[in-house]
Amino acid sequence: MKIATIALYLLAIVTANVVTASLAPIQLGYLIIPAGSFLIGATFIFRDLVQNAIGRKYTYGIIAAAMLLSVATSYYLGDTLWIVGASALTFLFSETTDTEIYTRLKLPMSLRVLYSGVVGGVVDSIVFVIIGLSPLGAGFLPWDMVGYAIAGQIIVKIVMQLIGSLIVQLVPSTRAASF
Repeated sequence: MKIATIALYLLAIVTANVVTASLAPIQLGYLIIPAGSFLIGATFIFRDLVQNAIGRKYTYGIIAAAMLLSVATSYYLGDTLWIVGASALTFLFSETTDTEIYTRLKLPMSLRVLYSGVVGGVVDSIVFVIIGLSPLGAGFLPWDMVGYAIAGQIIVKIVMQLIGSLIVQLVPSTRAASF
């Protein structure tokens, strides 16, 4: 079960990169949503399950491996070095934030998944859009679109956390005690 959980986490990260690179962003009104945002939202849930399976200390090793895998995938897919670097930095901040919040909350697992994932997703969205896509970074988005790109990603990631939280609440095998 531990290996399958880790594999699912890593697969979701690679797939999110491939989907984001392969598909045009979804535009809902002014909101801009990279297609991979749906999977990125799910990776926070999978990371929580990894932590339950192997403990917080070893989870950081998996996060480091996942970050390197994400960077390699992004580079292989032809992303600019600016985007690759922004991706790595974003990954480090958001996954660490999710891990530390998840660890410290003394709530039912479904609420820990929800709260830690929402905060991790917000951090992920803000950091990547500003560092990677805004005029401060690669310059793919003008400043007047940055807020819409951040909002679109945050909405999708919150919806993914809500779905994940419901699944955790309904599926007893996901509620294993964490370390």
